[in-house]
Amino acid sequence: MKSFFAVNALALASGAAARTFTVFNACPFTIWPAMFTDLNVAPNVPSFPTGWEAPAFTSVSFQVPNNWKAGRIWGRRNCNFSTNPGPNSCLDGGCNGGLLCDPHTGTGVPPASLAEWTLQGDGNQDFYDVSLVDGYNLPMRITTNTGCPVAECAVDLGPNCPAPLKGPFDSTGFPVGCKSACLANLDGNQANSGNCCSGSHNTLATCPSSGVDFYSYFHGNCPNAYAYAFDDAAGLKTCTAGNNPDYTLTFCP
Repeated sequence: MKSFFAVNALALASGAAARTFTVFNACPFTIWPAMFTDLNVAPNVPSFPTGWEAPAFTSVSFQVPNNWKAGRIWGRRNCNFSTNPGPNSCLDGGCNGGLLCDPHTGTGVPPASLAEWTLQGDGNQDFYDVSLVDGYNLPMRITTNTGCPVAECAVDLGPNCPAPLKGPFDSTGFPVGCKSACLANLDGNQANSGNCCSGSHNTLATCPSSGVDFYSYFHGNCPNAYAYAFDDAAGLKTCTAGNNPDYTLTFCP
């Protein structure tokens, strides 16, 4: 497996300009990171598996195209791909495809903390964030080697998650997730919801953070994360693309 990773990383590096991404599992348990690229936005994809097993305190590094767009990485918990190799093969974060997320539909089952990137975006900027818009399942932090702002949710939001949002739970009853108010459908209509910023609430003016249930829980614990659909001011970070920053994503920082 390691040789497969290395060969593909070198192949991409030799063929095009690229950045180095390092994904480090600092959690004291195994997780299964996953990666997805929205091919409707751009066709540039990392030459690296879309899912892998990451034992505790291990890391992998790989090359990502300089112009990777609409990319995301997240972690999956409590997975067993042998009997149910699909989106329900993990307690949270599972994707179509099983271990290797389908490149077209493998976006991951919420709740899941997301690390998101658009490299070489408007104004020659990289844009990145840690998003809780689809809920939370693991603490994570994004850092660069060029001193750009840290994006993170470094707190375990599961144990103190508000009761209407708490879950799913592992076999011991411990919460391994915290849903967003949108995902939990607290107002009963996700198609026209102040929690989802949908329907008549689909602009910043009609969907202020003050109208999102439990926004203060997520933002108060994770002020450098993206906590609802229009949270650019708090959650969206930028870095000068011309400096070719490399990125490290750390789970359980």
